[in-house]
Amino acid sequence: MRGSAVQIVIPTYNERENIARLIAEIRARHPDVGVVVVDDDSPDGTADVVERMAMSDSRLHVLRRRGRRSFARSVVEGMLWALAREPQFVIQMDADLSHHPQYIGDLLRAAAEADLVIGSRYVGRRVNVVNWPLSRLLLSVFANAYVRTITRLPVFDATGGFRCWRAEALRAIDLPSIRSEGYSFQIETLYRAHRLGHRIVEVPIIFTERNAGASKMSARIILESAIRPWTLVLGRSAPKSRG
Repeated sequence: MRGSAVQIVIPTYNERENIARLIAEIRARHPDVGVVVVDDDSPDGTADVVERMAMSDSRLHVLRRRGRRSFARSVVEGMLWALAREPQFVIQMDADLSHHPQYIGDLLRAAAEADLVIGSRYVGRRVNVVNWPLSRLLLSVFANAYVRTITRLPVFDATGGFRCWRAEALRAIDLPSIRSEGYSFQIETLYRAHRLGHRIVEVPIIFTERNAGASKMSARIILESAIRPWTLVLGRSAPKSRG
C-alpha cells in the first residue's frame, strides 16, 4: 500500500495535553505527510483524541497497543506500519513538543544527502536545550559522552529521538530484531546504522522541555541505557556492514 512520501511516527503514553497541538503544528507546515501515532495504552485518552482528529484527516492514523508497555516496541510497530506504506522517508519524534515541527524541513533537506539525520541538541559541541534543570542536562551530556566512548559512534547526540530515516536504511537495520525496550532504542538503532555504513549527519535543533504532561524517564530506563552500549559492542548484535 503506497501512501505519503514522508511518514512521521509518534509514540505516545499519556500525552493528551500535547498531542492535538503537535499534530496541528505538523499540519500547518506539512499538510501532505503521513502521521501515525502509536499509543501505548494511555489511560488518559490520548488515542481517543487522535482518533477524533483522524476523522477529518485521512493521512492521520492511530495504532493502539495493548499488553506490556514499551517505548521501543511502540516505535518499532509504528515504523513497520510506516514502511508498509512505501515512503521515501520515516521521521521519529516525541509527542511533547520538545521536538518542534519547525525542524522537520531541516531534517528532510539534510536527508537528501544522508541515510539517517539526527535532530541534534549538541551538534558542534553546543548545548541547545531550554528549561532543563541542571541535573537533567548533566545526565544527558554524560550519557552521550558515555555512549560515544563505548561505541565510538561519530555523533554528538546519540540518545536523541528526533530522527529522519531514508526508508531503505531503516529497513536494513532489521527492526523486528531490536532488543531494547526503553530509550536505549535510540542507541541500538544508531549503532546498527553506523555498523552498516549508513551516512549519518546531525542538524541543530533547539530542544525545549515539555510544558504539559510528565516525563517518562525512570531508573529502569536509565539502567537499560547504561547497559545497552556494552551489549552492542561485546555482542555485536547488529547487521554487518555493506562493505
